[in-house]
Amino acid sequence: MSEFFQPNAQVIQQRWPALFERLMAEDTSVVQAELVQGLGSTLSVNGIQLTSRHDRVHEARIQAASLAEKSQLHVYGTGLGDLPTVLLERAGLERLYVHILNGAVFALVLQLLDQRPWLEDPRVQLFYAGDLSDICTPFFALPAEMLLADDFNAKIRDRLVSEVHLSFNNREFDPNLPFIQQRLQDCLPVLLGDDDVAQLFGTASGREIYVIGTGPTLEGHFQRLAAVHAQAERPLLMCVDTAYRPLREHGIVPDLVVTIDQRISFRHLPFEDSAGIPLVYLPMSDPAVLTAWKGKRYGGYSASPVYAALREQYPRGQLHVGGSVIHPAVDLAVKMGAARITLFGADFAFPMNKTHAGWNDGDLGPVVDQARHWVQDGHGQRVSTQLNFRGYLCVLERYIAAHPQVQFFNSSRAGALIAGTQFNQEFVQ
Repeated sequence: MSEFFQPNAQVIQQRWPALFERLMAEDTSVVQAELVQGLGSTLSVNGIQLTSRHDRVHEARIQAASLAEKSQLHVYGTGLGDLPTVLLERAGLERLYVHILNGAVFALVLQLLDQRPWLEDPRVQLFYAGDLSDICTPFFALPAEMLLADDFNAKIRDRLVSEVHLSFNNREFDPNLPFIQQRLQDCLPVLLGDDDVAQLFGTASGREIYVIGTGPTLEGHFQRLAAVHAQAERPLLMCVDTAYRPLREHGIVPDLVVTIDQRISFRHLPFEDSAGIPLVYLPMSDPAVLTAWKGKRYGGYSASPVYAALREQYPRGQLHVGGSVIHPAVDLAVKMGAARITLFGADFAFPMNKTHAGWNDGDLGPVVDQARHWVQDGHGQRVSTQLNFRGYLCVLERYIAAHPQVQFFNSSRAGALIAGTQFNQEFVQ
């Protein structure tokens, strides 16, 4: 053990004894680390540099400059201790919360470098990031440890990434974009001729609603859902647009379909047998697809700036949107009055090495082989996914946490573990 470990450990043991015990249980042998030289030096873990190899302190000062002068700040990832040390130079900083994203990496750093300059500061509080259910603001998340986050802290890592990418992801929803303005103009006559989605609110009070997405695990439930559909008394079946065709191909007629995406076409929502099936939509949908639909139509908005002018001029009910059609579908189920919601195909991942149920690889987006990220599934194992799916998962988990009056269930362990849900034992083996 190095000369630094004992003094570092003594501070942590004295200030955070429970956390110290957890750190001592970390297996640092799994960390593939090496020293990397430049104008200075740093530690590389699994090929990822924890900091600049030229000037760690200058890098930390640039990172610190992105945070406004606040009395309380949060740092995610410990790095080599540079950013906490720099932030603590601020006289107005009353509390600095440091959230560990990889316990084994931090335990290794404690062996290699003196961390006492920031560990001893009484303004510092030290946590494992995963001990809290959500992220705290204002924050800076160290880029290297966003990549190196361990399984325990992965949920918080995902929420950090989602937050950091938010403005970038919203760039294509600028209400001033010509395409958006044209689409809203084209869809307005349809919207004004259709019913308000708010008319559906409260119409399923106390019922159970199955909200059906298009994740790969849906394929394992087609037979069971067909049997449920045939029952005289059963849960209400609500599906997202891309699940409609696969369900119909298996003899399952949904009670309601939800669509929001401007790219949804007749290929996804064939209208020929749609009589008697209500369709809920937002006015970014293709008006040709909407007008061809034979069932009753209900239009609404989200809180997006895209609909700001329409909301003011032509009020309609609103649905919660966070990037995926599963969000307004779940919100509609809640606003209809559901007491229980069971999710099908809400995988946010690629279990069984597939992207979607009932569609070929790449039909609805990137192919499986392009997946570079992961989430934990219901078995506690890593399952591949793409970055935007992780963001959609974060939005849904926050929504579930905000609606404790509703019981949420998941129908499969093979997809992403969804915080706030239980497993529906009728479907989960």
